[in-house]
Amino acid sequence: MPGGRIDVDRAFTVLGIALLTISDPRGAREDASGDLLAERVNASGHRLRARSLVGDDMAGIQSQVRAWIDDPDIDVIITNGGTGITRRDVAPEALRALFDKELEGFAVLWHLISYETVGVSTLQSRACAGIAGNTAIYVLPGSTGACRDGWDKLIGTQIDSRHRPCSIVEALRRPGEAT
Repeated sequence: MPGGRIDVDRAFTVLGIALLTISDPRGAREDASGDLLAERVNASGHRLRARSLVGDDMAGIQSQVRAWIDDPDIDVIITNGGTGITRRDVAPEALRALFDKELEGFAVLWHLISYETVGVSTLQSRACAGIAGNTAIYVLPGSTGACRDGWDKLIGTQIDSRHRPCSIVEALRRPGEAT
């Protein structure tokens, strides 16, 4: 892995993760991207604490994500869908409004990785990430390929507390937790 490594001598911190699929046409039975992310979460050693599906509606997206930000058992929220450039794609607008801090580097790395898979079509993706309170939020496109790349090449490593030189876990400490 360029620029980092997993330090097996460090303790693994189990995080609570929530998954939100944002899509008007998809139902729970057709949520292959959400299924892929759920499988990745379970295989990683983290805990899948919640999973939901909402339509391309700013108020609905924000309502669900705010509830999870307030939930002390959820450390990371991963959304998929709604990051394109059509009129109904509102995930970045809905979620950036909740960020205390945006992780600008995520979008940069996302486009580098996505370019390897979809070429210049990556320009149509508005994937982003940020921190809201003590919760990391990752906003991915809805395709299974994008979710696979997002987890395998960015998120899975960055939410592993053993990743060096640093991981996002250090920014997610709750009040009263050891540092």
